Amino acid sequence: MCGIAGILWPGNSDEMQLKNIAARMISTLHHRGPDAQGIKVIPHSGLAFGHCRLSIQDLSPMGAQPMESATGRYVINYNGEVYNFQTLRKELIKKGHFFKGRSDTEIILASVEEWGLEKALTRFVGMFAFALWDNLEQKLYLTRDRLGEKPLYYGFLGKIIVFVSELKALHEIPGWAPSINRQALTLFMRYGYIPSPYSIYDGIYKLIPGTYITFPENFLTGTSSFSQFAEPQFKTNIQPVRYWSLAEVAIAGRNNRVTDERDAIQEFDNLLHDSVKSQMIADVPFGAFLSGGIDSSAVTAFMQKIHDSPVKTFTIGFDNKEFNEAPYARAIAEILETDHTEVYLTPKDTLAIVPRLPTIYDEPHADSSQIPAFLVSSIARRNVTVCLSGDGGDELFAGYNRYLRIEKIWMMSRLLPTSMRKTISKLILHIAPSNWDLVYRTIHRLSLRKTVRQTDVSLKIQKLAGILSMDSLPDMYKELLSYWNAPESVVLQGNEPDYIYKYDINFSKKQEFINQALYWDSLFYLPDDNLCKVDRASMAVSLETRLPLLDHRIVEFAWRLPLNMKIRNKESKWLLRQVLYKYIDRKLLDRPKMGFSIPIAEWLRGPLRDWGEDLLAEKKLKNEGFFNPSIVRQKWDEHIKGKRNWHLALWAILTFQAWRR
Repeated sequence: MCGIAGILWPGNSDEMQLKNIAARMISTLHHRGPDAQGIKVIPHSGLAFGHCRLSIQDLSPMGAQPMESATGRYVINYNGEVYNFQTLRKELIKKGHFFKGRSDTEIILASVEEWGLEKALTRFVGMFAFALWDNLEQKLYLTRDRLGEKPLYYGFLGKIIVFVSELKALHEIPGWAPSINRQALTLFMRYGYIPSPYSIYDGIYKLIPGTYITFPENFLTGTSSFSQFAEPQFKTNIQPVRYWSLAEVAIAGRNNRVTDERDAIQEFDNLLHDSVKSQMIADVPFGAFLSGGIDSSAVTAFMQKIHDSPVKTFTIGFDNKEFNEAPYARAIAEILETDHTEVYLTPKDTLAIVPRLPTIYDEPHADSSQIPAFLVSSIARRNVTVCLSGDGGDELFAGYNRYLRIEKIWMMSRLLPTSMRKTISKLILHIAPSNWDLVYRTIHRLSLRKTVRQTDVSLKIQKLAGILSMDSLPDMYKELLSYWNAPESVVLQGNEPDYIYKYDINFSKKQEFINQALYWDSLFYLPDDNLCKVDRASMAVSLETRLPLLDHRIVEFAWRLPLNMKIRNKESKWLLRQVLYKYIDRKLLDRPKMGFSIPIAEWLRGPLRDWGEDLLAEKKLKNEGFFNPSIVRQKWDEHIKGKRNWHLALWAILTFQAWRR
């Protein structure tokens, strides 16, 4: 895994200046690649590449970057892993290619030489983001993997093109004077993350997963122009080109359903085995995150099946039982006979991370599970350089609790007149969150059927109140995911682009709405929240994470499954469970989903109260001019006093404020 940065400055022939800029940019990404640093200026092009390397495959200098192809035509600046590089290597050798080292970087270059960029991309199995320079045609290509596992930002400073793995590198470019994109800020207040193609800065964008973009020769000579995004597409002829489309995968899967359950179980078993095996190839120590949930347990089970000795597994525990899955992880580790490391963290340990979040993520990110993600990465890095993780399973196999609830709530709410639904909604919101929590704890204590106690009960009840008044399933789902349900009211001069939940694919039957939600989550939430969280948390400590469930062949297979092979008898991930039951007693697995969360609501009323009060001071909010002070202060006061539970909305404001300062 690595960090990349670059600048293309047409007409600039000062190679020393370009080299110095690239060196300063890549120095800010040292955590992504502490093992080596490389700078390359392409003569007479105005192009400079910067690369920092976390050595995983071929630890020798033969794997150093930026790297030229054997013919000298191409130069690559690459971050990621192509897991099938050995298979491609054998095929390319038969076609006459030769290789100096053992890295997958050489294989990417030779593949582009042999098949051209787009066809080569379709043959790669892996996670990647790279810049590719074509000396012959004088073109710069930027490309990103299918699901968005690896980040790539790019944009324009006048006539200068810039591209980086993380936004912090932009601060080293002469003349960089960033301004906040208020459309992106409004989206952030809605979702707690900034969806592609936006970034928090005007003029800087995320490359959409599964695409590449080309800057041709006429751009370099000044005869081409580039204008801003017209959501969600470009206005100009320089547009991202899709080499892999989730929409096409979903449509193809709908038209080619798997019908036999036994065949489905066996096919998935084979696919996951192959994916895990290919992602265990490394020249450095590797292990696995083991939370005790279905996804991480499945990945770990296959790792242990493949590996000759105990796999190193890592989990973190909390004293608060409502947020602690460590005992389940320990039990599964004992069954699988892994080399397990379990570390219990105190609130002090966890709270110490909060001030570091703005530099770790360097774009506002309000998913509070970013904190435990960073902590478990820190612990794993003491022992290994690569960790496999179960991320992606929820979006592929309908793992989130909301998939089980959304249609039920919709159907039940439609039995009531609109006026009655709105009245019920108001009554729910009138009751203090503390009272809802008290009622739930009492019911749970008296219940004969003891289950894992649910967290954030009052917040979930507030969400229920909000969605009761919605008039369509998409609006209901949008409300369910919202941190702020009216972000334009809190962001001054805010304007929320309305394109995320439009039907580019329409699963028209109401019974298929869960598939619609899975599609939306895979397109936006997965790359821009979940995978962003995993990448930044792990790379902050120079740890590479690999996600076997996001092998694109597994993704394509999952979209061929009928919904009853994902959700059955009110239980999610049915197919994944059938495979995992071969290795682990179902009694350990058949329990409510907890999630990877921490008690932010309580912290804001306790140890984080002074921190929050400082960031949300009314005078500062007025002077800074991003948020409506009266609305923010009202929610803060209601939350502190326990009248309402606004921790999601407040955490979004707080993370932006902390990041900006």
